[in-house]
Amino acid sequence: MGFFDKFFNKEKKEDLDKGLEKTKEGLFGKLGRAIAGKSTVDEEVLDEVENILISSDVGLDTAVKIIGRIEARVQRDKYVNTAELNEILRDEIVDLLAENNTEDVEDFDIPAGKKPYVLLVIGVNGVGKTTTIGKLAWQFKQRGHKVVLGAADTFRAAAVDQLKIWADRVGCDFYSKGMNADPAAVAFETTQFALENNCDVAIIDTAGRLHNKSHLMLELGKIHRSMEKKLPGAPHDVLLVLDASTGQNAQEQAKQFTEVAPITCLALTKLDGTAKGGVAISISDQFKIPIRYIGVGESIDKLQIFNKRAFVESIFGGKQLG
Repeated sequence: MGFFDKFFNKEKKEDLDKGLEKTKEGLFGKLGRAIAGKSTVDEEVLDEVENILISSDVGLDTAVKIIGRIEARVQRDKYVNTAELNEILRDEIVDLLAENNTEDVEDFDIPAGKKPYVLLVIGVNGVGKTTTIGKLAWQFKQRGHKVVLGAADTFRAAAVDQLKIWADRVGCDFYSKGMNADPAAVAFETTQFALENNCDVAIIDTAGRLHNKSHLMLELGKIHRSMEKKLPGAPHDVLLVLDASTGQNAQEQAKQFTEVAPITCLALTKLDGTAKGGVAISISDQFKIPIRYIGVGESIDKLQIFNKRAFVESIFGGKQLG
């Protein structure tokens, strides 16, 4: 059984390849042009590769780290030709992701012994937070789980309304106290609803405003304490949603949020609309927080579990650069 037979069916692999097509065209195309006419990987080639990685939103620090690994390999092997560069890059990036808590998960499973599994979701407006919640709920429902969505982003009426639309679309439960309600009270009562109604999963939407870090930290702390009172250990995960198409701005958001909230996992959205998919490598390397979900299309079934090998394989494939 091959790697993709085990982790991906053909349709999911095609969705991933299509979703990362712009990133692949940008990164792979630039690399091919950089080494055209050259036979060996020398200092000049590595400088070009480093610049290409940086321009592809892999980020300076992470790009330098990857180049350092390739330099070490060149020194060890004494001679590396440009035809091997694609495979070397692929291997080194996979190894880098493996070192940074990015675990390969096979499916949208809920952790054993956690019922209801409570997931708190944060992210700034416009990153696809509510859409990601809806798609997650659909995936859990497809696997037979009873799901409730909690509308604790109470500062915008649109946020509550949009979450209700998704709950109706998915066919799952919905809990809300309306606009301007206390987010901690909504989180508490959503958790209570999940317990009383034998839900398997509770996904709670929260506001993600970054204009006042101290306020956000206090608000999230209050939400945590309220949920913990109702269900010890809740929330079981805090998911930060980031828009991959914003490139390094997504990395800056990750930096801001990780300073004030105990983020345990990440979701990267809108990978299908950008050539900046390299930011996934940078964020994983810099923050040591696992990327758990990626959005590779607009339809409800286009949210995937992030798999580091599948991700890198879709960008680099099995083709040679030379």
